[in-house]
Amino acid sequence: MRLTSRGVLGLIGDLSGSSGHLMKSNSTRKVITKKTSRAGVVDTVKTVIYAILIALVVRTVAYEPFNIPSGSMIPTLLVGDYLFVSKFSYGYSRFSLPFGLPLFSGRILFHPPERGDVVVFKLPTDTSIDYIKRVIGLPGDTIQMKQGQLYINGKEVPRKRIEDYLYQEGDGAVIPMQQYIEMLPNGRDHRIIKIGNNGPLDNTQVFHVPPGDYFMMGDNRDNSEDSRVLSAVGYVPAQNLIGKAQFIFFSTNGSARIWEIWKWPFAIRYDRLFTGID
Repeated sequence: MRLTSRGVLGLIGDLSGSSGHLMKSNSTRKVITKKTSRAGVVDTVKTVIYAILIALVVRTVAYEPFNIPSGSMIPTLLVGDYLFVSKFSYGYSRFSLPFGLPLFSGRILFHPPERGDVVVFKLPTDTSIDYIKRVIGLPGDTIQMKQGQLYINGKEVPRKRIEDYLYQEGDGAVIPMQQYIEMLPNGRDHRIIKIGNNGPLDNTQVFHVPPGDYFMMGDNRDNSEDSRVLSAVGYVPAQNLIGKAQFIFFSTNGSARIWEIWKWPFAIRYDRLFTGID
């Protein structure tokens, strides 16, 4: 009987010890799992922070994406184009930094833009707004429009008439517009469109571009608020330049809303994807 009693007690003791050991193992696994989960969260947060920092650096010193909301640069750029602008092309100013932080004045590593470049810049009259136009006048130039014809430093800029451009209005109406290839003094050429030669911006005063400033114009000459309108845009200081428009990486004609997934493939302008900007 004593033996039997000891056997039962021993068995109970063994089971109790075994049970205790198992409880301890489960607890250890829970602690390890919690630590692993915390480490995973920390690693994810670090990855996100690193990604944001890299994106900010790239955006500040290399390339920044923009989209085109208006038609002032038709036919070169269309509403719905998405493009990359190189920040390093003209060096850096305070407007190269996020939020335009005034950490320094002027430009560093400055490379002057060339006549004919398509440039994104901060609007001189409101630096919270980004504009995109073509550089037409350099510091010291004189610029004038006479009967719809561009004159630089007193000389008529040659242009060649080509086929009409079919301009599509928002309501779907199509309007034929005069289209030309304009040849700038440095040999650069680009397309422009016009309605006629007697519009409000077709006959202007002589503009004298100040030192350090640039004269910008849109390729849609009769529908562009640009340096010809001194009260709205005027001359653009070098400090306001953000970068040079390099290439279109995406383009949509706007026929598909964000939730109309089935229409997306038909709204993309495939012929404009990854095309350079002249």
